[in-house]
Amino acid sequence: MGRPGGAAFLLAQLGAHAAERFAQRIAELDITPPVAGVLGQLASVPGLSQQDLANRLGMLPSRLVVLVDDLEARGLVRRVRDDADRRRNSLQLTDDGRAMFAKIGKHGREHEAAICAALSERERDQLVRLLGRIADEQGLTPGVHPGYRTLRARS
Repeated sequence: MGRPGGAAFLLAQLGAHAAERFAQRIAELDITPPVAGVLGQLASVPGLSQQDLANRLGMLPSRLVVLVDDLEARGLVRRVRDDADRRRNSLQLTDDGRAMFAKIGKHGREHEAAICAALSERERDQLVRLLGRIADEQGLTPGVHPGYRTLRARS
């Protein structure tokens, strides 16, 4: 007898489990998954404006401000005035921000290995391809967790 619930349930179950375990792993860095995702976006696309980053993440700009303010206070991100448009700031990782992103990446690779330990490398590659097809068909933005859409600002 197979596992109850079907593919959609298993995806949700594993997704929630994986997200919780990743949060536990990076907690020792004093980083939350949303902050890790922001650092990842800025590492991938340096110089995004807050508006562009909010759009990429699918979240309200006012909610992003809280995250960016925290990252700036911690010395991981800096706002740089855009010479072409003085009303716009681009977001840049600092050296400490790049170092933190490297640490997060190490934890991420360890997390991936632990979550997928039951699979061979070939099976893992196949799973990633299949899940990628599902994500593409569902219109999900590559590399962006859909949880940003419902992320609440701190009160």
